[in-house]
Amino acid sequence: MDRIILSLSIIFIFSACKTKIPMNFDTTINVPYADKIPYQLKKHGDIRVDNYYWMNERENPEVIDYLERENDYYNKMTENSKSFREDLFQELKKRIKEDEESAPYFFNGYWYITRFEKGQQYPIYTRKKDSMNALEEIIFDCNKMAKNHDYFRLVGMNVSPDNSKVIYGTDTKSRRKYTLYVKDLVTGKVLDTEIKNTSGQSVWSSDNKNFFYVHKNSTTLRPEKVFRHNIEFPSSNDTLIFYEKDETYSVYVTESKSLEYIFICSYSTLTSEFQFIKSDEPESNFKLIQKRTKGLEYTVDQFGNHFYILNNKDGSFNYKISKALITKPSSDNWIDLITHREDVLIENLDIFKDYWVVTERKNGLTNLRVQSWDGSENYIIPAEGEAYEMYTGFNPNFNTSKLRYGFTSMKTPRSVFEFDMVSKNKKLLKQQEIIDNNFKVNNYIEKRFFARSRDGVNIPISLVYNKKTELKGDTPLLLYGYGSYGSTTNPSFSSTRLSLLDRGFIFAIAHVRGGEYLGRKWYEDGKLLTKKNTFNDFIDASNYLIDEGYTNSKHLHAVGGSAGGLLMGVILNEAPELYRSVIAAVPFVDVITTMLDDSIPLTTGEYDEWGNPNDQIYYKYMLSYSPYDNVKKQDYPNLMVTAGYHDSQVQYWEPAKWVAKLRTHKTDNNVLFLITNMDSGHSGSSGRFNALKETAKQYTFILQLEGKAE
Repeated sequence: MDRIILSLSIIFIFSACKTKIPMNFDTTINVPYADKIPYQLKKHGDIRVDNYYWMNERENPEVIDYLERENDYYNKMTENSKSFREDLFQELKKRIKEDEESAPYFFNGYWYITRFEKGQQYPIYTRKKDSMNALEEIIFDCNKMAKNHDYFRLVGMNVSPDNSKVIYGTDTKSRRKYTLYVKDLVTGKVLDTEIKNTSGQSVWSSDNKNFFYVHKNSTTLRPEKVFRHNIEFPSSNDTLIFYEKDETYSVYVTESKSLEYIFICSYSTLTSEFQFIKSDEPESNFKLIQKRTKGLEYTVDQFGNHFYILNNKDGSFNYKISKALITKPSSDNWIDLITHREDVLIENLDIFKDYWVVTERKNGLTNLRVQSWDGSENYIIPAEGEAYEMYTGFNPNFNTSKLRYGFTSMKTPRSVFEFDMVSKNKKLLKQQEIIDNNFKVNNYIEKRFFARSRDGVNIPISLVYNKKTELKGDTPLLLYGYGSYGSTTNPSFSSTRLSLLDRGFIFAIAHVRGGEYLGRKWYEDGKLLTKKNTFNDFIDASNYLIDEGYTNSKHLHAVGGSAGGLLMGVILNEAPELYRSVIAAVPFVDVITTMLDDSIPLTTGEYDEWGNPNDQIYYKYMLSYSPYDNVKKQDYPNLMVTAGYHDSQVQYWEPAKWVAKLRTHKTDNNVLFLITNMDSGHSGSSGRFNALKETAKQYTFILQLEGKAE
């Protein structure tokens, strides 16, 4: 389920294009073209000719040459804006508090803090014993670990119950293939343990010796095997605990909030299955909670003698919460605590010793409902606004009455609160600091409204703009969309986006079907054989913004990444006249070919999202919208496409082939760029400043088109 995310940094970038090439692009540079080598793809009696199939050959020098020629073309075409791009990068960077640190949290005798030092790209993970006044102990300095690597990411930091060891995973290729290590926190030495090709996750048993981890398939990168490792022995002695043989499923390991139980979860898009053992019995056999049943999704936590289960049993499409005795955990014995409601989506459950907190979404807005186990308390934490995000934060402590939660809106920086569930008082622990003397929350206006779609459904739109910006029908507007996997794009704050808002842009999010903004049915109505609703919703939202006088087609820009890049590809084919420019970041555009290749990461696990094209019904439907297969002879807007050479979610050749085909079909003189990061994967560059350089490229592109790159 994660041809998704190009995380939220891309979400706040931008968009789509049309008209004559602006004079500040160098039009004298020769356009790069790729060789056409016809390759026939046959299925269901249908023959597709792919002239660029050869780009799948990762090590082919001709492939590298083409990608480098496209990069060189972009660099030469935009040479005139290079200084502005650098100035913009510095502008984005200056808003960040460089010597930043997280709100500390206390767990198992230590205060944990993540901090950044001025001028450094990567975080430093630290802890202090008992008191914030204690001596700082550096667990990891990722700046030192990242030296000599073009890409670096550390994940899964997991301290042992006795606080003496820490497991962690690193990736230096951006393929999401993590190598696990164990560090002795007493001596500071890294043990001989080196476990390659994992998901980066781990769970300690309570004996401080054994831990469980997930191994990935070396070809498809599917998380498929769970092993137990004893740190006193080499990894060659690791015990295979579970092998998920069904290629449409993946696995992960986790633990209960109380740390008393360890779980293995097998999951597909629509189905899940949990097994469990007690943490103090690591060599015992895992027992099933409820065997997999097609369409039954559930997650599990534990309190006392019961499992607490968030699930969709009996058609509860918006989910409900049930409990079952640990000794009788199957679904026949589930007792409902919160029943299903058609107008409320239950998103999450947090368990504490005396309270439980439920994250609910109603009419697109999230609420945190607090209930006591004895039934004496049941209330919602107040929140204000019409375009905001509210969520429970990291709450590792079980024996506490303090809930940590986050709040942000399109004009409000991210804030971390501590809420006392007994007194109902809250205090602000930390708010994102914006280093900009001109920034004030009240300088911006945020709104939410609904656009009518072609089939009569109301599409929510959230937007924000500077109060000095005149809404006069030709205001530049950047519209973001995603709409897949039930992933909800919440209206939240971005400091980088201020560079657009303060230059007169409106930023908007179209909450199209395929996400879960309006509940589970909103997702169901934007997948499989209803996927076209996602695309139609975005086009209809675009028309609404034009009709209501927020912008026009000469100033409307669109942006989306990954599965949102698929959305961008479709709107380019179907309604190119609506947009001045489009930015498609690591776009999933060669839908049919990818979904027919079960050797590609994620393919088999996503049949429930897109359909299996081995079935003719899905083949024909997917073929009718697949961006690569539907490129046509017509005018296209200005277009910027990004790719990651090491991308494991959307292989680099999808955007590369798409751009090559667009070059031979587009009948306009608008610019078309393909920028491939040869050192990164799906999420772009690592390091907080390197990521801003990618944002600066995209912002410069759109600002040039608006004549604001000065």
